[in-house]
Amino acid sequence: MSDERNDHAPMGAEQTAYAYKPSLLGAPWEFRLASGALEWQVGRRSGCLAYADITEVRLSFRPASLQSARFITEIWSNEAPKLTVASASWRSMLDLERRGPAYTAFVCELHRRMATVGTRAAFLTGTPRFIYSAGLAVFVVIALGLAALTARALQAGAWAGAALVGGFFSLFLWQVGNYFRLNRPGTYRPDRLPAHLLPRD
Repeated sequence: MSDERNDHAPMGAEQTAYAYKPSLLGAPWEFRLASGALEWQVGRRSGCLAYADITEVRLSFRPASLQSARFITEIWSNEAPKLTVASASWRSMLDLERRGPAYTAFVCELHRRMATVGTRAAFLTGTPRFIYSAGLAVFVVIALGLAALTARALQAGAWAGAALVGGFFSLFLWQVGNYFRLNRPGTYRPDRLPAHLLPRD
């Protein structure tokens, strides 16, 4: 499977509006793709950001406590505060709605419109390189420590302890390892979005 996604959505699939709630009690973030600008509103704050004025877009994977498949798009410019679009929305205290298809369609359409106006923005993936490197180093140290604990428990015949530590080790590798796998620092073109950072459901 290709690691990139062509940004040309089928006719009729363009998503020109998107809204989500980043927290249970906070105001929803609302976005609309107008003919030449991205219109946004958060509570009483609102604005209109020309596509040509966007300086940077970053796609990343950001799991939340109730949603392990949460993706975000961060939009920077000199004309507006940082705008964040997320693929999940709070509905209740115990329910975080996945909005993958609508999020993906909106993000793809945003990139298409930016490309149309000849954008010079930087398109980035994952976390900033220095944060990624520091986090990865900590992850490796913890993983090696858990592996050593599991090995010692097995050598001592402490099967229950080995199973407990080994189970936690496996879960740690799967969840945290997936975070680093999806958030590798990189760049992409606005007409070739990275498929691994666009949710399918």
